[in-house]
Amino acid sequence: MLDVSHNPWLVLASVAVALMAGFTGLSLTRGASRHPSQKRKLVVAMSAIALGGGIWSMHFVAMLGLQLPFPFYYDALITLISALIAILLAGLALLVLHFRPRSRRSILAAGAILGIGIVLMHFVGMAGMQVCRPVNGVADYLLSTVAAIALASLAIGVAYDQRSHRNILAGTLCFGFAVAAVHYLAIWQTGFVLLAGSGPSAAGPALSNQVLAMGVTVAAFLICSAFLLTGVTFFEPPRAEAAPDPEARPEAPERPAPTAPAPAPPSRPRDEPVAAAGVPYEKDGQTQFVPRSEIAAIRAEGHYTVIYAGGRRLFCPWSITEADTRLSGAGFVRAHRSYLVNPVHVSSFTRNKDTGTLLFEGVDDRMKVPVSRSRIGAVREALGL
Repeated sequence: MLDVSHNPWLVLASVAVALMAGFTGLSLTRGASRHPSQKRKLVVAMSAIALGGGIWSMHFVAMLGLQLPFPFYYDALITLISALIAILLAGLALLVLHFRPRSRRSILAAGAILGIGIVLMHFVGMAGMQVCRPVNGVADYLLSTVAAIALASLAIGVAYDQRSHRNILAGTLCFGFAVAAVHYLAIWQTGFVLLAGSGPSAAGPALSNQVLAMGVTVAAFLICSAFLLTGVTFFEPPRAEAAPDPEARPEAPERPAPTAPAPAPPSRPRDEPVAAAGVPYEKDGQTQFVPRSEIAAIRAEGHYTVIYAGGRRLFCPWSITEADTRLSGAGFVRAHRSYLVNPVHVSSFTRNKDTGTLLFEGVDDRMKVPVSRSRIGAVREALGL
């Protein structure tokens, strides 16, 4: 076996590339499930390129830092295939997350797909080495695969548990660690042998280390640029709630007129019934109903909604607009374009200038429902404030 060492600066650079790619890809998809289908597909494709391209770039930045006793080269076609594998499987994982009802099962499935993409990209990329050959056993492949799936599932689980800034940052750290750990674990397990008839003077294919370095530099530059642009949007002050809600009905501004009762909301047409049997949700291929009194909040999830009832999150086939229409006479109030809440379950209300935040007791300690500016008056009235 050949002696192997690493350039420490390129090791650090490879980890930085993985972190930037993770932050860019996970940030781009924040809120993507609320977009129309075509726009959502575009966002998923951009994020897949960032995540998959980051996995590929991290691997080859690290491989450029791999130091063997003589120069080695890569097969251009195999190297291209390794990049496409990473991008395609990252895209498939994102499709599961943003085009299927989000549940623990779908998050684990997406993590497994992403993990397989990481480990496949690594070993296919290693198979492209010329002049020398990497040597691994079955146990090495199994250990790398298990580590990749476990770490990628952790990253997806953290990033998609709640789509907050904190979760995305934590998911970025987990993603960067997953990609780097799988690569260096696999390299630690790998031996390198010189191919028969090869040597320092052996002619390599077109893709030399210099050409690869140029390609990786371009990919890393694009990822860095996307990272910077995404970071500007990510860390800017939250002003979205202050903007007029495009789904809100025109409402008169709040005025200090305590003696004048607020106008009653317009009645719904009689052909838009209240859900007398409860609100439907899908479970194990069956449609069941949850009583309206048990529902604390309903959140938009693409063209569907998620019901928060006690400690449960239930998939509802209604859209948020349909839920608002059908539950108009059941005491629910629209707190935000993405949230419908039951005031009975609200445990606290925090006012923040022109917006607010609702908390629920015994529902989900981490769930905070934002109240948009255009709906602050209706929410306060429903809470008796």
